[in-house]
Amino acid sequence: MTKHYNSAIIGSGQAAPALAVALANRGEKVALIEGDKLGGSCVNAGCTPTKTLRKSARVAHMARRAADFGVNTGDVTVDFGAAMDRMRERVETARRGLTAWLKRTKNIDVINGWGAFEGRDGDQFVLSVGDNRVTADKVFINTGTRAFTPPVSGLETVPHLDNVSLLALDELPRHLIVIGGSYIGLEMGQIFRRLGSEVTIVNNTPRLAGREDEDVSKIIQGLLEDEAATIVNDASLAKVEPSRNGGINLIMTDGFSFRGSHLFFATGRAANSERLNLASVGLETNDRGFIPTNAKLETNVPGIWALGDINALGAFTHTSYHDHEIVLANMDEKGGPLHQWKGADQRPTTYAMYTDPPLGRVGMSLGDAQLAANDGRNILVAEMAMSDVSRAKEEGETTGLIRLIVDGDTEQFLGATVFGIAGDEIIAVLANYMATGASYRIMQQALPVHPTVAELLPTILGGLKPLAAE
Repeated sequence: MTKHYNSAIIGSGQAAPALAVALANRGEKVALIEGDKLGGSCVNAGCTPTKTLRKSARVAHMARRAADFGVNTGDVTVDFGAAMDRMRERVETARRGLTAWLKRTKNIDVINGWGAFEGRDGDQFVLSVGDNRVTADKVFINTGTRAFTPPVSGLETVPHLDNVSLLALDELPRHLIVIGGSYIGLEMGQIFRRLGSEVTIVNNTPRLAGREDEDVSKIIQGLLEDEAATIVNDASLAKVEPSRNGGINLIMTDGFSFRGSHLFFATGRAANSERLNLASVGLETNDRGFIPTNAKLETNVPGIWALGDINALGAFTHTSYHDHEIVLANMDEKGGPLHQWKGADQRPTTYAMYTDPPLGRVGMSLGDAQLAANDGRNILVAEMAMSDVSRAKEEGETTGLIRLIVDGDTEQFLGATVFGIAGDEIIAVLANYMATGASYRIMQQALPVHPTVAELLPTILGGLKPLAAE
């Protein structure tokens, strides 16, 4: 059976449902094609489950610290099964809500199955979904990414986990070995340490979270080591093998070896594009399988867009969602449903790492700012340690720092790092402010609420100093 649609969306990550509803409300007939579970990585194996589990881990951590606040408790134990059940119920609730939203929206057909291009029929694109065929005037690809596990000698002889299978565990690992010292590895390593696992993080670079500034990396390592996680930096895994007691032996290239009960790879992401038969319509990918686009998210084939992680322009839930707004803005002469940028190149990089405390980042890091200063740009920088923030001291959570970076000529914000209590929320305030293009001096004259962490932003700005070239 063949059915025609104005738009077909392949994959149901964070861009897809909102785009499908928006197009349907504009009167289009829309096919939303999903081969697995609605909601993509975020709902099923990313933000929703991990942040839910993070809360359980944080409660356990704070309960262990109860005496610091004058509260007496007995031994703190974690019911791992109950924590995982809570996480799974949250995921199922989110997926049910998404399903209901799409079902009650007219003009949307949700088609279950793996979608692939078959070619073209005149001006229309032809897609196969199982035994069904779909034709569409426009196609939006939102198929995202999956965990990448590097080739390691002996890996076929031992069980190993990725971000999906880790969340499917029913028993707490005795000793979780995390391969990868970046965001996912650090978040999950801390979560499982707080839930009661012994944790070793093996990182193949000289420092954790290598894209962050060096002082931030040191703070991250310190907070994890304070919680008794073991960090092994600059280490290269040579091979793995089963151990006699049913665990896993890791042998490094320098001959050092150690053993754990579970092995979790957090070593990057691979593009979900190989099943799409892109060559049938002439759609190009890069050497890693990602689909290049222009700033409007258009591919090399007119009528096909790539949104979300698959286009490698953000790789975050929020950038995927923002992609759909850019597409709508370019379709609507009035700028879409919101006043919106029409190019992905206009938005600064914005994200958070959900360790506890969280790291919030937007725009330039200090390293980026230093390079700009070396090129002769007038860069101003100011910072404050969280240990000097009254609210952080009152909460007993003084890890981290706030760093603000400003263009000394335009007076516009160029970037910020907020690592510490509420860092994920405060960075959103700064990202929103950056979108206005306003001078930092406007923020200086604002009346902040006391006692908060964000109240110190005007004060910190008062300490801006030129960043000297090196």
